[in-house]
Amino acid sequence: MLKGFKEFLMRGNVLDLAIAVVIGTAFATVVKTVVDSLVNPLVASLGGSNVKGLAWTIVEGNEKSTIDFAAIINAFVVFFLTALVVYFVLVVPMKKIQDRRAAAAAAKGEVPEAEPLTMDQQLLVEIRDSLRARQ
Repeated sequence: MLKGFKEFLMRGNVLDLAIAVVIGTAFATVVKTVVDSLVNPLVASLGGSNVKGLAWTIVEGNEKSTIDFAAIINAFVVFFLTALVVYFVLVVPMKKIQDRRAAAAAAKGEVPEAEPLTMDQQLLVEIRDSLRARQ
């Protein structure tokens, strides 16, 4: 399953991106609350008694020169948890549904219809064919 998760993150499918944006937005509040309530205190405890936790102030007394490593860690945690939820709540079940439909169609002897090529794909086929003709 983790291999599928990695492939999901690495491919550039527009539909998957749209799903990720919509579901990511919906789950952002929930994930942010969990991170703020659970992960922030754990990360801050690693920094000792300092309220900021894992932060480093470049110029003492200048709050704007503080690098907050805990916020950076939290941003990665929020991204990872959101991507994990999108993958396991939407992508895995949809893949199982598609596999079942394909298996049912194969059992009935139906051949799935090929989707028509888009204009971009047609142009790429023509370019490929013309390059082959040159050789």
